[in-house]
Amino acid sequence: METQKMSAGKFGMNYGLILGVIMIALSVVSYVTGQALEGAQWPQLAYYIIFPIVIMYAISKYKKHNANVLTIGSAIKLGVIIGVISAIVYVLYGLLFNYVIDPEFMPQLMEVTKETMIEQNPDMPQAQLDQSMKFMETMFNPVIGSAIWIAASALFGLIWSLIGGLVMKSNS
Repeated sequence: METQKMSAGKFGMNYGLILGVIMIALSVVSYVTGQALEGAQWPQLAYYIIFPIVIMYAISKYKKHNANVLTIGSAIKLGVIIGVISAIVYVLYGLLFNYVIDPEFMPQLMEVTKETMIEQNPDMPQAQLDQSMKFMETMFNPVIGSAIWIAASALFGLIWSLIGGLVMKSNS
């Protein structure tokens, strides 16, 4: 009995959704515990660990599902799709969160960040503080931030899947 090959696109979408939901869960826990405004770094660290694990796991499952056949191209396609889909899921959650769930969160975060910058650098000139805050406003802009997040996720999906593809590729 021959196993039916599954496309990398469909396979990647499933794992991209899973990774997106994990990202949302990390964000919700951080928010609910109040650590999001405190600038807790553990959600980002957890994400940087989980991201490559999900991609490597998906590549290994994809290879096993396709009769132990894996090309570097299909691994890369899989990783980039996982990265992009997870980023889109997270961006949609972020827009919902910032415009519906808690529209006051971003202004609060900006204020806390400004206070922290002043605390850590009391001699910082006002012009430099204003410039830093302007940069943050640009980065937190939903369109710019979303585009950067999706592009970065695609890039890191490419990098991790290239590594996974080189390690797990078929030798036939």
